[in-house]
Amino acid sequence: MRLLVLALVVLATATAATSALAHSDASCTGAQLTGTFDVVRGSAGAGNITYKLVLKNVSTRMCTLTGLPQGRLLGKTGKALPTHVRTATPGMLTAILVRLAPGRTTFATARFSPDVPGTGEPTAGTKCEPTAWSFRVSGQGGGTTKVKLGPPTPVCEHGQLLFSPYSVKS
Repeated sequence: MRLLVLALVVLATATAATSALAHSDASCTGAQLTGTFDVVRGSAGAGNITYKLVLKNVSTRMCTLTGLPQGRLLGKTGKALPTHVRTATPGMLTAILVRLAPGRTTFATARFSPDVPGTGEPTAGTKCEPTAWSFRVSGQGGGTTKVKLGPPTPVCEHGQLLFSPYSVKS
């Protein structure tokens, strides 16, 4: 009888540990995240500027993010704008696994041009693209979360954002 009880305890413990590991490695959903996407002071120069995307896990469960942020720039009324996410470092590391505990944050930076038109964009008399007011971030586990751009800005070259991969916030 003791052996049976011990076997059941070991089995229950192993099942709980496996379940906890599976849960902790689940990709973050949009509903688990809130964030900001603000200009990095002093980053403007030579037709480029850098914004920092910070995402916080507001859920009660661990989740993960990896790679480059994916999403869509949005206008003032929520209309989708041209958006093309690219890596800021071609040929270099573009993914680490970020385990995001409840209440913890991660970040990625995006470099882009707010005023130098790309091919096919207007070159005189108007902005290269409509002003982006927010970025709808896609959760890797599904769903989205909307973060405001601070300050709102056009993103030239048809919405090209050169992102760093997600990283652990120091």
